[in-house]
Amino acid sequence: MDRDEENKKNPIDQEAYNETETEIESTAADAPSADHMQEDLSEETEIEAEYTEVEETASEDVVSEEEPIPESATRPTMNKEERARVYNSVSENEDASRRPKDRKNSPIRNGIVGGLIGGGMVALIGAGLLFGSGILGNGSGTGDSGNTAINETVTDVAVNITTDTTAAVEKVQDAVVSIINMQAGNPNMFGFDLPQNSSDTTNGTLETSSEGSGVIYKIEDDLAYIVTNNHVIDGADELEILMKDGTKEVATVVGSDVWTDLAVLTIPASNVTAVASFGDSDAVNVGEPAIAIGSPLGTEFATSVTQGIISAKNRSVSTDVDGDSIVDWDVTALQTDAAINPGNSGGALINIAGQVIGINSMKISDSNVEGMGFAIPSNDVLTIINELEQNGEIIRPILGVSMLDLSQISASQQSSVLTLPDDVTAGVVIAEVQALSAAELGGLEQYDVITEMNGEAVTSIVDLRKILYALEVGTDVEISYYREGTLQSTTVTLTEGQTSAE
Repeated sequence: MDRDEENKKNPIDQEAYNETETEIESTAADAPSADHMQEDLSEETEIEAEYTEVEETASEDVVSEEEPIPESATRPTMNKEERARVYNSVSENEDASRRPKDRKNSPIRNGIVGGLIGGGMVALIGAGLLFGSGILGNGSGTGDSGNTAINETVTDVAVNITTDTTAAVEKVQDAVVSIINMQAGNPNMFGFDLPQNSSDTTNGTLETSSEGSGVIYKIEDDLAYIVTNNHVIDGADELEILMKDGTKEVATVVGSDVWTDLAVLTIPASNVTAVASFGDSDAVNVGEPAIAIGSPLGTEFATSVTQGIISAKNRSVSTDVDGDSIVDWDVTALQTDAAINPGNSGGALINIAGQVIGINSMKISDSNVEGMGFAIPSNDVLTIINELEQNGEIIRPILGVSMLDLSQISASQQSSVLTLPDDVTAGVVIAEVQALSAAELGGLEQYDVITEMNGEAVTSIVDLRKILYALEVGTDVEISYYREGTLQSTTVTLTEGQTSAE
């Protein structure tokens, strides 16, 4: 039945209900405060009793909606809708701890609870994985308060790594030295020398002109022998050798060769601790490891190590020996992509066995070029240094002439002065013949154009030198040449010479 019908049947209860409802709504609207602490206890007791009645009724209604609720003459009778309205009005404003629990299952609530539980489980599993992988660490101990303490101690870990490269370098590095080229310097404008770059010696005050590298290859009679490049020692008034341990020695020049760019020095052997051994450069394979050791940019970076491979064998590298910007010689070299810089000259190029397979000599310096260095093959080095030790120089045959490449002569002069046939486009022009030289004795004259020697074509001065220096002193060699447009030939007996360009 609805509320009006209940009121009609229970006129007495209507007044009680209205009074109770008014009291409940008043209590719900006004939150407890200090101003209400002295309210009438009887009123509060009545409200509490009424709330209890409502709560019990709501609970009974939840447990069994079909059970009939007996009507009482001492309290108002309300249908389910009215009781629910009163219950909700009170519950929304009373303390949450006093609200009756809803025992009915809600799909929305179940979904929220399930999501929270599932998320919690994922979080726990993820944390376990992080702890297991070491990303999250647990404490190494507890403090006095019982809290876990984090271990902040940093431990140094020493790793001893040995490879074929480190083993190879260890065999040779103590035998690689720095070479300091000291030359007499001009006093500066203030009349004194720069002390950091100068040294007082028996030759006077010397200054560092350049720095390079060298390799100790043997000890004999209390002397240690060092091989380096000729251009490293060129023009030196004194040579200082800086060992790996910082010891310095003054070196003596045994001999040098401008064409092969090699030189041999000696120092006292008292402080020498290591000697390098040579390998067979002919047995080197393209693509095998190559390690360069030297002093790039000088002593500040002494005994630096770089690694690459053998890029090529038997490379012919054109060089300008006398600095006139004209190619004078072709050096046969090993090509490597191991970094070679100024100061590496004269240093060691070694194989993976720690053997010296070349003496680093040059590189191609160009903004468009990278990783093209060259070393004199060890087999050629051995031949040259043995002769330098014995003679102090390389004895080579000479013709006794000064020469020019035909390509350096203008076309008009080739026609008017040399009167060459049009089909002769390459050869070597004799500019001057020395008196009593092999050339003069063989009948060669100025302006003769050599096109063949010992059965090999001659197209340039470099070609002629290669053929000439491969022959022995005293050898009779046949030379073909053009004189006033006519091809002729002669036989020349080669005489002895050393650094002559002829």
